[in-house]
Amino acid sequence: MKAARIHSYGGPEVLKYEDVEKPTPKAGEVLVKNQACGLNFFDTMHRAGMSHYQFPLPMIPGREGGGVVEQVGEGVVNLKVGDKVAYCTVPAAYADYTVVPSGRAFKLPEGVDCETGASLMLQGLTAQYLVRSTYPLSAGKKVLIHAGAGGLGQLLIQASKFLGATVFTTVSSKEKEEIVKSLGADFVINYTTDDFEKKIKEFTNGKGVDVVYDSVGKDTWVGSINSLSPLGYLVLLGSASGEVPPIDPQMLREKGSLFLTRTNLSNYVIEDETYQRRCVELFEWVTQGKLKLSPPTKFPLSEIAKAHKLLESRKTVGKILLIPQHKN
Repeated sequence: MKAARIHSYGGPEVLKYEDVEKPTPKAGEVLVKNQACGLNFFDTMHRAGMSHYQFPLPMIPGREGGGVVEQVGEGVVNLKVGDKVAYCTVPAAYADYTVVPSGRAFKLPEGVDCETGASLMLQGLTAQYLVRSTYPLSAGKKVLIHAGAGGLGQLLIQASKFLGATVFTTVSSKEKEEIVKSLGADFVINYTTDDFEKKIKEFTNGKGVDVVYDSVGKDTWVGSINSLSPLGYLVLLGSASGEVPPIDPQMLREKGSLFLTRTNLSNYVIEDETYQRRCVELFEWVTQGKLKLSPPTKFPLSEIAKAHKLLESRKTVGKILLIPQHKN
């Protein structure tokens, strides 16, 4: 089979599309014939070998995909050959086939295709735990969402709105302003022309917001803290601009007894039962029409380097998918 692998850490050029041995599922696993593989920003950190993201080489990157079950390992009772599934938090997704633990393969509802599943799993589950568990949103809450036009940002805006929150969001262009407005964002800030911290104070009469979902990191965390009301929550969930430096807890007291967390999806889906339960609610939101996905940008898996370059340009809207070119 074909897969994208790295033999050394570096830029997009280290990604090599090559022949590798087709895996075989062990007990409790299924072999998924991938129809689409999701591209996520932390994949670029794995490729670059950044701190906390290094794995033994050579490595097939990718942690998300959707496809059809081709083979079932011993003891698997929840899935059968031919089932359409999606998965995330599973290694080696940039490939024609991926072995997936049966508890991490979510059987897609009727009417949901594999590309939608691959587009939604990781960012969708992240949005689900952020609004349900990290800081449970409800009517009347005020939330600031950075990078609102990105794949995760779009999902967070929609989820926040149907849960009753008032949504403030940042974007980088006029085009993206229109996208987030169409999703229901109440206040939109173009951070290339406006200081988002000042705008938040202006929009809230100086009170600030209850929670900031910050996927940008280094460039935004100070403004995010200053945008919070007393007892507010800064939820750091990504580092698109770089890692946030160490934070002095004394600052949290001085700024209003604030709460700070740096989240990771894996910690919210440790048990397979929890993972499946979150998936059920997420895809209910989709089938009920509460969540809508913008059309993904697609690349053949063989053009993985181009896909990584586009993602790192931060010019994307919505999800990037890698499409395997199966010979059979």
